[in-house]
Amino acid sequence: MRLEAITWDRLGDLLAERLLDLKPADGSPWPRIAFDGAPAARPGDLAERVGEALRIRGRPSLAVGMEGFMRPASVRLEYGHRDVDAYYDGWFDTGALWREVFGPLEPGGDGRVLPDLWDPVTDRATRSPYTQLPPGGFLLLHGPLLLRHWFPFDLTVHVLLSPGALRRRTPDAEHWTLPAFERYDQETGPAGTVDVLVRADDPRHPAWSG
Repeated sequence: MRLEAITWDRLGDLLAERLLDLKPADGSPWPRIAFDGAPAARPGDLAERVGEALRIRGRPSLAVGMEGFMRPASVRLEYGHRDVDAYYDGWFDTGALWREVFGPLEPGGDGRVLPDLWDPVTDRATRSPYTQLPPGGFLLLHGPLLLRHWFPFDLTVHVLLSPGALRRRTPDAEHWTLPAFERYDQETGPAGTVDVLVRADDPRHPAWSG
């Protein structure tokens, strides 16, 4: 796949322009967008840029991070602090995401979304209020391993790091998670299946598939 150099600001603007005419295939009035990538790739930064670009264009959006839907530590760390299989399969509460985020945005839903549920730092419920996303508003879900859960995305973006860049930009204390992303690439192949691919090996000079 050929990639073209671009700035982050320009990328945010072009993605926002592309989203303006996006119509969900299932008839939902809320387009649902994935910003997939390892934490080191910082997909949430791109989601926030796109959200700001949409706001300037008069379209509401809600950025939701997977880190706000981690399971409690007692569940997440049941098999230890560095269990790769547990990280891959059980750290994130996908049931809560279906119930609190995707369910309200289905056709006939009420658009009342919970932006986060659990704070992994304090290991307590966030108690955040629900957010009312008006019809035509965009869900911008960002985080790792997004494309293996069959979430009903209307457009998918993957922020790609080469194995070397991923290792360099991942803190040493989190290197134990790297096999999970290798497995994800092998089983899901996000770089070859997403609608938009962004390569960010050099965080100052991204490139994208257009």
